[in-house]
Amino acid sequence: MLRYLGVDTKIFPNDTPLDELRDVDGLILSGGAARVGLTGELGRCAEYLTLEVPILGICAGLQFMAGFYGGRAAEANEPEFGAATMKLSDDPGPLFSSTPSEQIVWESHNDEVVDVPDNFRITASSESCRVQAMQNESGDRLGVQFHPEVNDSEFGETIFRNFVNICDRARKTD
Repeated sequence: MLRYLGVDTKIFPNDTPLDELRDVDGLILSGGAARVGLTGELGRCAEYLTLEVPILGICAGLQFMAGFYGGRAAEANEPEFGAATMKLSDDPGPLFSSTPSEQIVWESHNDEVVDVPDNFRITASSESCRVQAMQNESGDRLGVQFHPEVNDSEFGETIFRNFVNICDRARKTD
């Protein structure tokens, strides 16, 4: 998705040593088959979270981020696979700028965040998943349970554009 938006991107396996990452303006911890709610592990993502750039966690990336900062992911009471209706909070933050308060997103998860870390707030929820999205108070750690990279997520492209804008603003303030 980011490449279609004209963003210079590089995909790294999550076991890439931190010192091998090139200079980045932002980072996405993507989803995958990992069961973070069961293992609490996701490659070297703990090292990546020490970077002073905006980071977006998607699915397992969100779950890992929650655990890293003191929250918790666990097996979902109702795993979600397919389309779901997500509702934004009253203040969903810049990641959801220019998107409606209710939208269809694509789900594929067995685990979910059950305890939000201190200094984070829930920015979106669905009927069966209380933490569809969250962000920290400083706005540089954001996460979504759904998959914005999938065409079935109505405003996925807008969400990625917003993340690029967040990264651009952070780079300009450094």
